[in-house]
Amino acid sequence: MLSVLTLNLRFGLADDGPDSWQYRKGCFPLFFEKYRADFMGFQEANDFQIDFIHKILAEYHYIGRRTPSPDFWQHNVIFYKNTWTCTYREHFFLSPTPTVPSRFRKSLWPRQCTIGMFKNSRRRLICVNTHLDFDVSVQTRSAKLILQRLSHLPRNIPVILMGDFNTPPFSPCYNIFTGHDQKPAVQESYLKNAFEKPFPGTHHGFTGVSKGDHIDWVLYRGNLLVTDSMVIQDRFDGRYMSDHFPLYARFRWKVLPQ
Repeated sequence: MLSVLTLNLRFGLADDGPDSWQYRKGCFPLFFEKYRADFMGFQEANDFQIDFIHKILAEYHYIGRRTPSPDFWQHNVIFYKNTWTCTYREHFFLSPTPTVPSRFRKSLWPRQCTIGMFKNSRRRLICVNTHLDFDVSVQTRSAKLILQRLSHLPRNIPVILMGDFNTPPFSPCYNIFTGHDQKPAVQESYLKNAFEKPFPGTHHGFTGVSKGDHIDWVLYRGNLLVTDSMVIQDRFDGRYMSDHFPLYARFRWKVLPQ
């Protein structure tokens, strides 16, 4: 079995009043007592949030932290159990110049993507964590860039792509990732959604009540079958961990014909 989790942490320097990081960080030890996954992707992570989570998750390593970086920098990190080894990693910007801090012209923020290739004693996996901006044209260009970077990695290794995409299923960038506009035979080479219709809303603004669409995704391709997936709506110590709900999915490895 293989499990993954994704959560937009909510920028730790944001002034969210009673929902600011200093008040809700106590949720995380309680959360990780109940929910852990082999791979966990966090978006909008400040350095001090990463350090805090890493102290809780002593049996995990992580990739995706830009060093050095400004105090306000938002990372997209992948935490992975130490039973896995990272054999390749890359961090790039969703922009025309991915290797230097930059952004597309219509992007409000310098959005990023982290890709890691991992192995354990029996399996290999490519895991991707990203956070897209709001403009539709930026989202589609970002999707094409991520797929282009993935095209340089071995095609026979399963891929899990997770993050905050700021757009719902069947939007233009979703269709690029999933090949929804392609013929069925071609769609098999694209990514699939670990969740099914009706797609549950994932942003709730600290209210616990979904305020819109399924904008956080877990997509996958390759030698994997989804066994279950859920949006975690629990409160911990009377608080929500973030203004987004965490997403959790489990997979089993398919047995391919010999």
